[in-house]
Amino acid sequence: MTAGSPPRILVDATSVPADRGGVGRYVDGLLGALGRHTGTTVDLSVVAQRTDLERYSRMLPGADVIAAPAAVAHRPARLAWEQTGLPLLAQQVGARVLHSPFYTCPLRVGCPVTVTVHDATFFTEPEHYDKSRRTFFRSAIKTSLRRAARVIVPSKATRDELIRLLDADPTTIDVAYHGVDHAAFHAPSDDEKARVRARLGLGDTPYVAFLGAKEPRKNVPNLIRGWVRAVRERQQPPALVIAGGQSHDDEIDRAAAEVPQHLRLLRPGYLRYADLPGFLGGALVSAYPSYGEGFGLPILEAMACAAPVLTTPRLSLPEVGGDAVAYTSEAPEQIAADLAALLDDEPRRLALAKAGFDRAKEFTWDSSAEVHISAWNRATA
Repeated sequence: MTAGSPPRILVDATSVPADRGGVGRYVDGLLGALGRHTGTTVDLSVVAQRTDLERYSRMLPGADVIAAPAAVAHRPARLAWEQTGLPLLAQQVGARVLHSPFYTCPLRVGCPVTVTVHDATFFTEPEHYDKSRRTFFRSAIKTSLRRAARVIVPSKATRDELIRLLDADPTTIDVAYHGVDHAAFHAPSDDEKARVRARLGLGDTPYVAFLGAKEPRKNVPNLIRGWVRAVRERQQPPALVIAGGQSHDDEIDRAAAEVPQHLRLLRPGYLRYADLPGFLGGALVSAYPSYGEGFGLPILEAMACAAPVLTTPRLSLPEVGGDAVAYTSEAPEQIAADLAALLDDEPRRLALAKAGFDRAKEFTWDSSAEVHISAWNRATA
């Protein structure tokens, strides 16, 4: 590095899953914004899985994009490589800072390490994780808080929980709100809405949308039960569409089995990325009654698609939604009451859609990238 040139940052993107869930959206959004800073305020190197090389090389023409060993596609091998191969790579590229974007980091590396801790729900909502996952991530978070020069979190709520529960040093934590890709998540056209309806086989049936991982913390079973109570007596009951990746919440199947035959519950799994605006923006309501989030990217993406959002006031969700979303509790009875009230109040839905769309503009990956760059500069100091 020459005098006056920006420090070289190595970002470990090997944890990005193929399905482009929350961590994938975060890393992709952050790197896309960093690409606009490369060569001016940051000298960027990225190590990625081989399946992501073309994506990141195209996204980051001014960066050094490096292929990780093929074995890192498997989680145990990736974690082992993180402790041995990643520190060596940081040395080879002359990294001044290594950024680990998903909870874990190498224990020994020859430069400062920064780590993104996405949430503290492994401590605040332990009952929603299986024992092995809960134990692993609790240990990883504690280790990162001890080892990292800076810890980056996506919300003030997450920062406050780390301080409250783990006595984290507040002077080492930086809050970088996630952004939203406003080109990918936008108010959809009528054609985009119609295309999604056709793909889902909905016809003219209105629907309530859920988009997210089907894990216990997302509270999908109570959403199903609340929706049944809210619509079962209606002459034209809206469908419920539960979209997103599969996971380990068997309670969803039990709740689905309770749905009366005259109601339509659709579980299409993953939707095409290009279909998400039409899916979210075409819904009567986008419902996300989570027990708690480190940020709440699904509600921000729904807001950016001009969908009226119903969520819970847990942890970070009010930081994202503010007054531009409707709130409910996690209980099916309250979900039913608040969902029914929204379904019966078109003017309020329209007002929420506009307010959410306007508020979503405040969240950008450029702003997130600026906080990351500031944190890396502090780490080198």
